[in-house]
Amino acid sequence: MFRLWGKLWRDNHLLQDITICDDAQDKNRTKKVFDALEEICYAFDLGQPIWLESNIRDFKRRDKTRFTKDSFVEEIEFDYLEIQVLEED
Repeated sequence: MFRLWGKLWRDNHLLQDITICDDAQDKNRTKKVFDALEEICYAFDLGQPIWLESNIRDFKRRDKTRFTKDSFVEEIEFDYLEIQVLEED
């Protein structure tokens, strides 16, 4: 099972969080991450963030990254969206 945790933070306080589970065996890891991120953004009513080089580097290194205002086209009312892989097949 693949699980991705999405969290919205403002002033070091957790505003919202959600865990997305994906049991699909036919998807690769990248597809599972993008699908889970899409579900997180839908649940939080956000536009899709843009993956910057720093996000890619952090995610590859630690299975975790933060999307700040630079990653969103629209204005955001939080400091950052953090995603973290909790479990992989």
